[in-house]
Amino acid sequence: MLNITPLSRRQFVRGVTASSLGGLCFSRPTNATDGAQQAEPKGWVVSDSAPASEAGAEILRRGGNAVDAAVATALALAVTLPEAGNLGGGGFMLIRPGDDGEPVCIDYRETAPAKASATMFSPGESRLGHKVVGVPGTPRGLELAHQRFGKLPRKTLVEPAVRLAAEGFAVGPRLAANLNQLLASSPDFAELRRVFGKQGGDWLPDDRLTQPELAGTLQQLAERGVAAFYDGPIAEQIVAEMQRGGGLITRADLASYQAKLRKPVRGSYREFEILGAPPPSSGGIATIEALNLLERFDLRRHDRWSGRTVHLLIEALRRAFCDRARWLGDPDFVEIPQRFLTKEYAERLAKGIDPQRATPSERLAPEIELRPEGTETTHFSVIDAQGMAVANTYTLEHSYGSRVVVRGAGFLLNNEMTDFNWQPGVTNRRGQIGTPANTIAPGKRMLSSQSPTLVLRDGRVVLITGSPGGRTIISTVVGLLVNVLEYGMDLQSAVDAPRLHHGWFPDVVQSEGATQAAYADLVKDLRGRGHAIDDKPHRQGSANSIGVDPRTRKVYAVADRRRGGAAASD
Repeated sequence: MLNITPLSRRQFVRGVTASSLGGLCFSRPTNATDGAQQAEPKGWVVSDSAPASEAGAEILRRGGNAVDAAVATALALAVTLPEAGNLGGGGFMLIRPGDDGEPVCIDYRETAPAKASATMFSPGESRLGHKVVGVPGTPRGLELAHQRFGKLPRKTLVEPAVRLAAEGFAVGPRLAANLNQLLASSPDFAELRRVFGKQGGDWLPDDRLTQPELAGTLQQLAERGVAAFYDGPIAEQIVAEMQRGGGLITRADLASYQAKLRKPVRGSYREFEILGAPPPSSGGIATIEALNLLERFDLRRHDRWSGRTVHLLIEALRRAFCDRARWLGDPDFVEIPQRFLTKEYAERLAKGIDPQRATPSERLAPEIELRPEGTETTHFSVIDAQGMAVANTYTLEHSYGSRVVVRGAGFLLNNEMTDFNWQPGVTNRRGQIGTPANTIAPGKRMLSSQSPTLVLRDGRVVLITGSPGGRTIISTVVGLLVNVLEYGMDLQSAVDAPRLHHGWFPDVVQSEGATQAAYADLVKDLRGRGHAIDDKPHRQGSANSIGVDPRTRKVYAVADRRRGGAAASD
C-alpha cells in the first residue's frame, strides 16, 4: 500500500503563478496574491479531487511517468469523485510521450450493447436505470494506456485507490452536498442508497466515506487485471445487475469490448499546434473548426470582452456545433468529411458571419427539418519530468450516471446511451438532435463532446487542458484557448474568466457573466446584435490545466475553482 501523507505547501496548491515569456503567459503578475511560484517540480497532476491528484503525484514520486500517474489518478477519482470518476464509464486519453514522441489518443468510449436498436427509446423515457447503460470502457482504456506507455507494475498504480476506498476519506463540503442531494432524489435506487447513504442523517463535510466493496473490486483489478472486469467475477456481477433491472449488457458484450488507439486530430491557431480527441469525440474537430473560424478575424483589435469579440466567438461556436450535429459520429459506422479541419473550409464559413448581427441558427442547415416540440464528466491533466503529457477526460454521462450501483461491486454504471440521438429524424429548436450520424446501432460508440487538448509550440507541449460539461465542454475549451493563445492571459486568469456556450440549438447564449453587473454593457451589446441571452446563472466546466513555459520549460498547474479542484506535484 502507498503511504499517502498530508500534502506540503510545495506539493499542493490550488493556483500556481509563473512569469510571462515569449508572448505566451501562464500566470498573473508577480504581485498576485492567490498563488505562489513554485520550485521546479518534476511533474504535476491537476484534477477535481485533492486525494486523487495526490494519488497521481505519489506515483510520480515513486518513479512512474505521466501515464502511470494518469491511471492512478483515474482509479482514485472512481473513489473520491463518484459523480464522474469511474470504472463503469468511458472517455478519451490524449498522450504526448515526449518532445520526440508521436501523440496518440486512447478511445475508451462506451458502446451500445448488441441488443440495442435505433428506436429502442420512446420520447419521455427515463434517462436513468439499467436500460440506458452502455458497455463500460474505462478499465480497458486505462489498461491500454498502461501497456503502451506505463513503467510501474499495475498493482502499484491501483494501490492508492484501494486505500482510499478501504480506509475512506473526508468527503468535504461539495461532495457532502452532492451526496445529500443524490440520496434525496433517488428513492428507487436501493443499492445506491445503501452504498452512498449515511446512517443517522445527512453527510457532513468532516464525515469519512468508506467503500469496502469498491475496494474489493479494485483489488481484483490489481491482482488479475481487466480480465476480471470483462470476463471474470466482476463481469458476472455486471451481468447479474443487468438481469435484475432489465438492462441489455451481456457477457458477450463485455468480453468483446476493446479500447482503440487512434490518431489525434490536428490543427493550428496562429503559431500554435492544437491536438484533440478524434471521433467518436466531437471535441477535437469542433474545437479546431471554431479556432480556424476565429483565426480569420483580427480579434486583438478589440478587447477580449468587447461585444465584437464575444459576438465572433458565439458565431464560430454556432457553426462548429451545427457541423457537429450534421456529420459527426462513430467513424467505424459513419463517414466523416475531412474538410472541417481545413483553413479553406473555415475561410468559406467565415464569409457567412456578419460582424454586426447574429445569424439565426436555422439558416445554417436548411436541409434539416426542424420538428415541433412534442453532464457529469471530469477532466485531469498530467505532466512528468521528461515532458510526457496526458490530457484525460472521462465520464458517467449524467451526475452519478444511471444511478445503478453494481450489487456487491460498489461502483456506478454510466447512462451513456442517452448520448445517442434517441429519435431519428427529430431535430428541434430546444436542442434535441435527430440527425443520422449519431443514431443507435449495436456496437456503436455514442458521440461525445469530450475535448482533452494539447497545445504545442515549436514541437513542444505548452498547454494541457480540457473540461467536463456535456456540450459546453467544447465552448469552455475554445474560450480558454482564446484567452491564453490570442489574448495572452495568465493561466489562472484564463481559467477563472467567465465562460459562455452556444450549441447551435437552442439558439441562445448561456453565459457565466450574464448576471454579473460588470458585464451588463456586454450583454446589452450582444442583445443589440440579435443574440438571445439566458439570464439564469450558470457555472460552466472545470478546466484543470497545466502550462509549460516555452523558454524555461518550468511547469505551472492551475486547478479550476468551480469544482474545488487541486494540483499536486512530486
